[in-house]
Amino acid sequence: MEINILQWIGYAASVIIALSMTMNSIVKFRWINLIGAITFSIYGFFIGALPVGFLNGFIVCVDIYYLFKIYSKKETFETLEVRADNKYLLRFLEFHHKEIQRFFPGFSYRPEMNTISFFVLRNTAVAGLFLAHRENDNVLKVGLDYVIPEYRDFKNGRFIYMRLRKYFIENGFDLVMASGNSEKYTKYLKKLGFSKDSEGMFVKVLDKTKL
Repeated sequence: MEINILQWIGYAASVIIALSMTMNSIVKFRWINLIGAITFSIYGFFIGALPVGFLNGFIVCVDIYYLFKIYSKKETFETLEVRADNKYLLRFLEFHHKEIQRFFPGFSYRPEMNTISFFVLRNTAVAGLFLAHRENDNVLKVGLDYVIPEYRDFKNGRFIYMRLRKYFIENGFDLVMASGNSEKYTKYLKKLGFSKDSEGMFVKVLDKTKL
């Protein structure tokens, strides 16, 4: 049986919508759902199924509305410093162990390595955990920069590496270094301005001229 191009458009739209439903991140869900709804709307109008076209056109408007709200929403970012033996910290690491291993394979918590450790709060809700230690006096080596699925929109990273730059510099750091030990974490680092050095590490110079 021959399948025409309109049927392929319908199948593609169905796959995209189904894919959106698997996203943990609300931002990824909205973007992928938007693409699927646009495709389905086009498909509906082309085959003369006006209810399909109009319904998915409405979904497109809803996705655009919520994406606008997400990107224009003003959030309060804060850090909550924690001691190495903090019970909530240990429970957080235990609870998110599987997810942490996805992005940081082989990660093992070593409290004696903590130079800087804090939770990132967004409107007082815990959005992620940052653990790092000092190397060679002026290098901040990142051990863990974990963001829970609901907040994976790069805002945590921008807060840490841009807005906290002054804090790091005041603590004697000139360079941030991280191991890109997973594909997704590598993409995250590149998006935040890290570059790969000759030894395969990802580094970001803390620019003191922009203080």
